[in-house]
Amino acid sequence: MTKKLAFLLSFIFASAMSLQADTSIYDIPLVDINGHDTSLAEHKGKVLLIVNVASKCGYTKQYDGLEKLYDQYKDKGVVVLGFPCNQFGGQEPGTEAEIAEFCRLTFGVSFPMYSKVDVNGPTRHPLYTYLAGDSSPFPGKIGWNFNKFLISKDGKILHRYASKVTPLSQELTQDIDAALKS
Repeated sequence: MTKKLAFLLSFIFASAMSLQADTSIYDIPLVDINGHDTSLAEHKGKVLLIVNVASKCGYTKQYDGLEKLYDQYKDKGVVVLGFPCNQFGGQEPGTEAEIAEFCRLTFGVSFPMYSKVDVNGPTRHPLYTYLAGDSSPFPGKIGWNFNKFLISKDGKILHRYASKVTPLSQELTQDIDAALKS
């Protein structure tokens, strides 16, 4: 590798790291389940629970708990956010319209939902690079559907939960209560 190429690569890497360090979770471009460009800026000042979801998974019944959690906490300043992902066994094969209808009809989902994203690999969405990338306090691959990230009112990543941690578990609700107090 030539010195010029090495310098260029180190410059690009340093710039990318700087950009990620300066990026707020509220600045990451998103698309909602209805195809509208958006971001998390409208939720600034609230506690967020970000979940990669799927409609044909053994954990799909967690939609019910997520909706109950949202109902219980939304007036206190908590927002549950669903991000469909088809990277685990093809368990989210539908279109955004099909996903939205399934969630509404089957589980009465009223919390915000977004378009499908990749949570791992070279096509990982920037939100999941922020949540689980090298600069995250909880780096690493997303293991399966229904992984959860708890975000503070000021946009900091507080906790990461595996799929088996249910939405109404004492562990998660205690952490939400603590986040609301800080």
